[in-house]
Amino acid sequence: MQKILLLVFTLLVFAADAKTDPPMDSVDIMVGQMIMIGIGDFDIVNPDEPIFEEIRKGKVGGVVLYEKNILFESPKSELALLVETLQKNAQIPLFVSIDEEGGRVTRMKTRYGFPKNVSAQYLGDMNNLDSTRYYAKQTVDILSSFGINMNYAPVVDVNINTRNPVIGKLQRSYSTEYEEVIEQAYEVVDQHNIGKVVPVLKHFPGHGSSRNDTHLGMADVTSTWQIEEMYPYSALIDSGVVKAVMTAHIVNQSLDDTKNPATLSKKIVTGMLRDFMNFEGVIISDDMQMGAIDNEYGLREAIRLSIDAGVDVLMFANNVHDYNMVSASTVHAIIKDLMFEGIITEERVKQSYQRIMKLKSEIGLTEEAYFKALRTKLRTYKAP
Repeated sequence: MQKILLLVFTLLVFAADAKTDPPMDSVDIMVGQMIMIGIGDFDIVNPDEPIFEEIRKGKVGGVVLYEKNILFESPKSELALLVETLQKNAQIPLFVSIDEEGGRVTRMKTRYGFPKNVSAQYLGDMNNLDSTRYYAKQTVDILSSFGINMNYAPVVDVNINTRNPVIGKLQRSYSTEYEEVIEQAYEVVDQHNIGKVVPVLKHFPGHGSSRNDTHLGMADVTSTWQIEEMYPYSALIDSGVVKAVMTAHIVNQSLDDTKNPATLSKKIVTGMLRDFMNFEGVIISDDMQMGAIDNEYGLREAIRLSIDAGVDVLMFANNVHDYNMVSASTVHAIIKDLMFEGIITEERVKQSYQRIMKLKSEIGLTEEAYFKALRTKLRTYKAP
């Protein structure tokens, strides 16, 4: 079925012969689909912004939105215009993604007119699955109404270290018990799937026991990580509901003695998540500009290692100072150079492309009437 969907899409987009693989010039498109990019700091929709040109050229497969992209005078109407403009410029409809976990990690805040969204810990402490379903559906309905089709949630990190500065202290974990994490997360995933907003489980293979924040630098969990941190992934993947997983930048020498963080570890991403846990969906990196990667690896080497590890979508969130921003064109050129040098094979890129396109098809992005339906949906928020 996957090959049939890929072939049909190739016919529609590239006008290729049905008996062949995509033509060589479509390698640019396949590479572009692997790039998830932050759109920058602009708070007014300007079609001349470089990101729109990169999207038109097929160098972007998805975008990630932050609160700074919602800081408009009229947040809802401008957000609707932004999403419409992004998709209007795309050869292949984009993953439009966001971190909307609830609690401390929310971009669509009440001060912009959005409803309150509670934390994972709040829901876990309440331990009422009806409430979890209610808040998850509320989030999905809002995201879907704005054409946002991917959410970096739920967090399935087990709250091993309740003083963890980036998980436990921010109330991002449902529970100290993995069974409760599984129960809560399943309801959240289910509501996302019903609403065709991709839920992205994070942070594989478990960030709940860390003592440090990977946004700032390296976090080694070798002495604190517990096997129970894998159970939510195992259970949810086995249930067949998981479409995407985000990797963590934590170092775990018990799982990989190279000391590479999980995002750059073939033993963890391919060996454990793909081969051992039989995960066939899309694997997305956490932000490659976080300190645990950016402080330790050059851009080219980080890209090489992550693709070799088995990551399908590389995120460069650009939630940084202007002088540290990375363009999609730069990432695209590095991947193409690595392919030209034979370090990354076309077959490896095609594997990721096929997974990405399968997921886009499952949520309706490849349907011929997608953009028309999106514009109709967004019309609700258009300024009079």
